Amino acid sequence: MKPINKTVESFKESIFATISRLAHSKNAVNLGQGFPDFDGPEWIRTIARESFEGKNQYAPSMGVKELRESISNYYRDFYELEYDLNEQITVTNGATEAIFCSALALINPGDEVIVLEPFYDSYIAAIELAGGIPVPVTLYAPEFKFKMDELQNAFSSKTKLVFLNSPHNPTGKVFSQEELSSLCDLVIKHDAYILSDEVYEFLTFKNSKHLPVASLSNMKERTITISSAGKTYGLTGWKIGWICSSSEISHAIRMVHQFNTFSVCTPLQYTVAKALKEIKEYVPSFKEQYSNLRSQLVDGLENLGYNPIPPSGTYFTLIPTPEGKTDIEYCKSLIEQKSVATIPLSPFYLNSKEGEGYVRFCFAKKKETLEKALKNLS
Repeated sequence: MKPINKTVESFKESIFATISRLAHSKNAVNLGQGFPDFDGPEWIRTIARESFEGKNQYAPSMGVKELRESISNYYRDFYELEYDLNEQITVTNGATEAIFCSALALINPGDEVIVLEPFYDSYIAAIELAGGIPVPVTLYAPEFKFKMDELQNAFSSKTKLVFLNSPHNPTGKVFSQEELSSLCDLVIKHDAYILSDEVYEFLTFKNSKHLPVASLSNMKERTITISSAGKTYGLTGWKIGWICSSSEISHAIRMVHQFNTFSVCTPLQYTVAKALKEIKEYVPSFKEQYSNLRSQLVDGLENLGYNPIPPSGTYFTLIPTPEGKTDIEYCKSLIEQKSVATIPLSPFYLNSKEGEGYVRFCFAKKKETLEKALKNLS
């Protein structure tokens, strides 16, 4: 038989699937999975049950008007960003579909796309399926900063797009205005676009503050902003994401989206539309909940001598691997000897060996789950 697509043929099983399977076989506490082991707020789930009455057919491909309106309102209220609900906002099947649609809409074969490593693993798949060439720029521990000369050298006449994630998975970094401005200056200089993955926008801690790339000077028209309800409401299985961008870029993305999923779960769109109307009242308790879980895990790991790097955002924290062990070796030993599953960082790098020095814990778990994990690690 004739071979399958060469790009797909090169893909490997996700590290998340590999670790989860190993964790299950050893009955380990799974702090590798990047999602909560509890449901989101009851009040949202109540709205969802009500929304299934009479709203069960295809939604418009761009998303139901009520949700696009709620998205438009919250970007204006939180960030003073204006997006036209008819031309500049598109609802997608989670942030991952938004990433793929954006890549396919913008990238031509041979275009170069800058990615900051470590990166969310679907970025590389999306770039390569579109025919693009990933160009990695390393974020160096423990502050996970890029080196300005390396960033400058990554740009070329072939640079089409930059992938940015802030707050950043897997490091927990929140990029500063200075860092973002330096990056955006280069994007403008080379007439490129920036895909800004902001799904953890409301998960910041202490004095850290999320700054949308589109709010920076001269960046709104060349930025593709992506977010979702999954992380904000602890309902990752609902897969309600969105893209905000210029009318021209949005049109191109919609052309891909209409031939991919076409539309997203109708009743859940209406649910999220209502939930976003309550977001100002909801966010403080949401941040407090995750701040407490962060403290429980980070402080617990610190007390046990694991030297965690406290995250400024997201629901992940990193610990260094012991001398003489790679991240993958350490993950396997934690599962087999401590019955706790984590995620190795090296699969999220193309260039640097930095990832071999760290593993990632997820603290979006019940208090009892974290207690059990820390007991096992003691």
